[in-house]
Amino acid sequence: MPETSSIDASEELVRGWDAVTLALRRDVTDFTFHIWLEPLIPAARVGDTLFVRAPDHIRTWVEESFLALLHRTAAGAIGASAVQIVDMDWVPPAGAADAKPGEVGAGSPDLNPSYTFDHFVICDGNRLAHGAALAAAEQPGQAYNPLFIHGRPGLGKTHLLHAIGNYVHLYGDGLTVRYVTVEEFTAEFVRAVRTGDSAAFRHRFRDADVLLVDDVQFLAAKLRTEEEFFHTFNALHESGSQLVITSDRRPRDIESLEIRLRERFECGLVADLEPPDFSARLAILQQRARLDAAAAIPAETLSEIAARITSSVRALEGALVRVVAYASLHDRRPTPDVARHVLRYMQPRGERARATLGDIQSASAAALDVPADALIAKDRRPRVALARQIAMYLARELTDASLPAIGRHFGGRNHSTVLHAHRRIAGDLAEDSETTEAVKRAQDTLAPAGDDRRR
Repeated sequence: MPETSSIDASEELVRGWDAVTLALRRDVTDFTFHIWLEPLIPAARVGDTLFVRAPDHIRTWVEESFLALLHRTAAGAIGASAVQIVDMDWVPPAGAADAKPGEVGAGSPDLNPSYTFDHFVICDGNRLAHGAALAAAEQPGQAYNPLFIHGRPGLGKTHLLHAIGNYVHLYGDGLTVRYVTVEEFTAEFVRAVRTGDSAAFRHRFRDADVLLVDDVQFLAAKLRTEEEFFHTFNALHESGSQLVITSDRRPRDIESLEIRLRERFECGLVADLEPPDFSARLAILQQRARLDAAAAIPAETLSEIAARITSSVRALEGALVRVVAYASLHDRRPTPDVARHVLRYMQPRGERARATLGDIQSASAAALDVPADALIAKDRRPRVALARQIAMYLARELTDASLPAIGRHFGGRNHSTVLHAHRRIAGDLAEDSETTEAVKRAQDTLAPAGDDRRR
């Protein structure tokens, strides 16, 4: 490792990574980029070495399959002589400039640089939340503090949090931003208690100028963590720091959450996100197609996808990737007929009965003739593992459950395992493999009586 130890943790790192990803998009298919390369996050640049964080479920594959490509691309785009793939908990080497995960003033490794206000499509269902988030970013601590954004998964809550962080990073004159999920906050608090390092933990969060907290509903019933979060909230609010919090429901609807926390969450602005209407869904797809340099997709195909996928922005983008991937793998144009074929088992939410996680678990197990209980056990037999991944895939497609909630249902697995399962099954569906038949059997079981898929 070079002795020169300067972590370019600012706008230059983000812009450099944008240049790298732009070059990567030219060298790989859209499907490959979205599955394996888009999840990568720039961590730091130390001398001529670029450090890149990769989630656990893809890190080994990225190192084995794409490291040489990353070396070439980084060398050509930003003049880096080496690239090192590190895990999500990696910290800068000793002697380097101070940088902590989640601190925008030190590299913002937990912020996605593509989640910006410019890339957020505004519609009637999100106009209030978007406007409030932009105001909080422009005037931290002065406009809407705290700001509480709620809505079901996949509607853009995390996008807005990252957009605030990225905006403050670029225009906040050195203000520090920390982004954290409640699960990460809880894990860090537990670690601090075990190691006796509570002072450092409190310093990390209570000294932030802007604190962005995702999925606060998971704070409920964690008594000691609730207590710590309560004091963190008070310390930041009293000092004039900006707090932005997201949840899948309103504060008053978060069961088992202390009343004093609910009251504090509601003392600022509470803004909701609603599912986008057809015109907004179409605009989202058009923007994503532009960003992915997928201009060859006919407008009729985008309309077909927008008409079929109504539940969330996440589902929309996933459907677009799936259609493009299928067309690319089969050397076909992404026509409306191709979209109908790829998405033939995905109907608008209002046209099907809501499936529970238990229903999906049973249907997926039956589709591969394995015991339903095996899907929540530590059973790693290939057939059981495939059934479990199909169940996680369907759970994300057919329910509003978050990644952590799905993981907890399937034996306490973490959210990255669920994300890996979803990506793997989506990839298999694009290739029209035998997995497609198993998914079809599971969905046939879940289809309501009278549905054409039962005939």
